[in-house]
Amino acid sequence: MALRGANQDVGRPFNRRIVLETIRLDGPIARMEIASKIGLTVQTVSTIVRELERDGLLVSSRATPVGRGVPPARLTINPAGGHAIGIQITPREISGSLVNLGGEIVAHRRLEAVRLEPDQAFAAIGEIVGDLRSRDPATWLLGVGLVVPGPFGVESMSFTGSTTLAGWAGVDIGKHLQNVTGLPSFIETDTAAAALDEQFHGYGTELEDYYYLFFGYGLGGTMVHRGEVLRGHWGNAGEIGHLPVVPDGELCSCGNRGCLELYVSLEALQRRGGGEEEWVDDVAPVFARAVRSIENLFDPQTVILGGIAPPRLLARLAATTASLGNALGARSDRTVPRILVARGGPNSVLRGAATLAVNGVLAPNGGRAFSKMQPVRPEELQ
Repeated sequence: MALRGANQDVGRPFNRRIVLETIRLDGPIARMEIASKIGLTVQTVSTIVRELERDGLLVSSRATPVGRGVPPARLTINPAGGHAIGIQITPREISGSLVNLGGEIVAHRRLEAVRLEPDQAFAAIGEIVGDLRSRDPATWLLGVGLVVPGPFGVESMSFTGSTTLAGWAGVDIGKHLQNVTGLPSFIETDTAAAALDEQFHGYGTELEDYYYLFFGYGLGGTMVHRGEVLRGHWGNAGEIGHLPVVPDGELCSCGNRGCLELYVSLEALQRRGGGEEEWVDDVAPVFARAVRSIENLFDPQTVILGGIAPPRLLARLAATTASLGNALGARSDRTVPRILVARGGPNSVLRGAATLAVNGVLAPNGGRAFSKMQPVRPEELQ
């Protein structure tokens, strides 16, 4: 959807977000180009730009003059103008990163933590956030984004089993997060957060429709269409981990047998033991079946394989699909491969978590294209 401003005083806060988001997405860009894109006057844009420069959120540069006249100043986001914190909880660890507005991780903490109770986990998160925010106390800290394994709100699948935060059902995660950090807080699935990072820093800048297949301790997925996650009625569309792929296979914590993540996930690899190469060879037919199912269900331009697994393992798994067989993705007019390895690497989840906070505070729509839950802000708890 095109960004459009409002030429009335009542729209000033919204216009500020519109201008900032336009620069973030399209910079380097000149004031006149911004005005043309979002339907504001050049004078209004210039006033907002001066405010944003004063707040340290923008930097400007000029090209070397060629001939007469001075080229217009072109604006970009100042990476050091602010930071956000991304936190990830898995069944095995808690990680946190301080991320600047350019998407660069400037500090990182990791705590090995096997199946912590919620109170223990949030105490650890408070310690991690306190440490990270002390690394650069002078800059604006926008907020914190926390990601956890999905799906949400499904009694037989949420917070049950070895690949999720078992025992966390009913925990008000957003309120706990805000209480221990005092920051605007945003909650999301790890899958959608990684897809968000890919949208800004990976293949999402080039593709309109892709399915992001998240390889973690479990297996998740989400379809992204023109920058938005396709949620489904209850918000969990694309969660492929519980797709039954092996008739009468292993018993899953959800109560069904033969679910995909029992065979293709870090948990499955660790349970199996042995070498990665042997495991990849064994699960290749199951993985190919899953990719064909994704193609037939969602018809994406490509399937992007990412998550927290080591890039070498993702590349090895993707290489097994050289001959996928027939599905909607088997087209002679393809311009991209049927499966790609995400560009973001294992840190994509933490960058995506931090981006939730950046979007929620700065973007015109509050980041709702990706944010599963509305932010919890300090004033809401008073």
